[in-house]
Amino acid sequence: MISDRFRLAVAQLNPTVGDIAGNTELVRAARREAAEKGADLVLVSELILSGYLPEDLVLKPAFVRRCMEAAQALAQETGDGGPGLIIGSPWKGDDGRIYNAALLLDAGEIKAIRYKYDLPNYSVFDEKRVFAAGPLPGPVDFRGVRLGLPICEDIWNDEVCECLAETGAELLLVPNGSPYWANRAEDRLQVVVARVVQTGLPLIYCNQLGGQDELVFDGGSFALEADRSLAFQMPQFKPALGISDWKRDGDGWVCEKGDTVKLPEIDEANWCACVLGLGDYVNKNGFPGVVLGLSGGLDSAICAAMAVDALGADRVHAIMLPYRYTSEESIKDAAECAAALGIRYDTVPIVEPVEGFHSALGELFSGTSEDTTEENLQSRTRGVILMAVSNKFGHMVLTTGNKSEMSVGYATLYGDMNGGYNPIKDLYKTQVYHLAAWRNVNRPEGLQGPEGEVVPVNIIAKVPTAELRENQTDQDSLPPYDVLDDILECLVEEEMSVTEIEQRGHDRQLIHRIEHLLYIAEYKRRQAPPGVKITERNFGKDRRYPITNRFRDRS
Repeated sequence: MISDRFRLAVAQLNPTVGDIAGNTELVRAARREAAEKGADLVLVSELILSGYLPEDLVLKPAFVRRCMEAAQALAQETGDGGPGLIIGSPWKGDDGRIYNAALLLDAGEIKAIRYKYDLPNYSVFDEKRVFAAGPLPGPVDFRGVRLGLPICEDIWNDEVCECLAETGAELLLVPNGSPYWANRAEDRLQVVVARVVQTGLPLIYCNQLGGQDELVFDGGSFALEADRSLAFQMPQFKPALGISDWKRDGDGWVCEKGDTVKLPEIDEANWCACVLGLGDYVNKNGFPGVVLGLSGGLDSAICAAMAVDALGADRVHAIMLPYRYTSEESIKDAAECAAALGIRYDTVPIVEPVEGFHSALGELFSGTSEDTTEENLQSRTRGVILMAVSNKFGHMVLTTGNKSEMSVGYATLYGDMNGGYNPIKDLYKTQVYHLAAWRNVNRPEGLQGPEGEVVPVNIIAKVPTAELRENQTDQDSLPPYDVLDDILECLVEEEMSVTEIEQRGHDRQLIHRIEHLLYIAEYKRRQAPPGVKITERNFGKDRRYPITNRFRDRS
């Protein structure tokens, strides 16, 4: 029995969805380390055994059964007299339904099970599709301490924590699978403050770490005392085991010792999210590295820098694919970027294969004038070559289009959209400019890339161009990016009307044009590779628009 003191370990782990054995071993290793540090109890994140989000894997009985078997094995291991465990797993209840569960393991058995009450069904979440909602939970007893175990979404509403406080919980320990987007850490803090004020109880928030397809879980686990002061703060974007000592006094439990780190500012957080998401996607899917077309432009340069930060220079292969419209400046800039990053750099001219297409199509296209068809042949030829290199050597092709381009369809299907993953998919072009300049003077701790200028200044400064025809610039087809991005944020993130956007000072005709481009590019976005979610509303599960759609806002 715990008298009036106990030591808590919060394990911020990076699981892989579906790797039940590997995830179980992560928990074992965390428990061993916690035991060496004298912990009484180890808290890990939501659905740690399955990985989060498991999506429709939960509908497979064999998957749930293996998760439950892993939980039972871990429970038996707690019979060694070491620390107890609070873990998350899918769980088949006595009623035959599948729940998102938190389990208390101690003294060789499963001491208690609590089911998630509030199932999120918005944004990237579809938990009502695969899980049943549990009843309002009561506290569990751990060696004489009554613990409330709300699960993630349970603390974003009042009911669960209110019920736990009213039924005698002394501490709230919350396993979470909360994905990153810009400023999300502040949102979480405000919610936790509200629950602490509501209940008068300390709250310990344990979040998952790591990339899972388009989502990045940033960790950043923390705890608040009953007086709302910060008990401890763990890092974002890094695995960690946080140790804190808790003491019961006349007013409840207080934290005697806990380490606090400073969370990164928004630029560093966005950069680290892109790097973590890319690195985990490559590593968890077993690719030896990445290959990308390095054009001498900003988007491919920043993607190369992110790839080196994530994987190391020896796992990044850049290829320049020049055509007759490729400028000497671009060739020079691409070479300088590759040299700054220390990556392999090859040149494969595309003049011969493109001219081969022209010859093959000459009779069919007779009597027509050149247009975007010929431009797209260049892009698609580059895509074919990059995919051939990928097939031959196993490296994943990195796609390099930004959110501004993807919004309005300024990209070529089966050309520059080819690839397996896009780290800047959810970054507008203005954000790409900003982050490139930021990375040139900042290198977050723990990343594998070099310090100093990794994106040559000339790449940032020059006029953006696809170089698919003579003297082409992006602004031949698009408004300036600061104007475009503001309109797009209004349309995509805010769902504002044309009239509301016009009131911000934008031309009404331009807004209608951008809205139209946004809608007709939906079919392209459906065929785009995944990429890191950075904004509150990315192109993916956050925004589900039909491809066939005749609606236009005429307000």
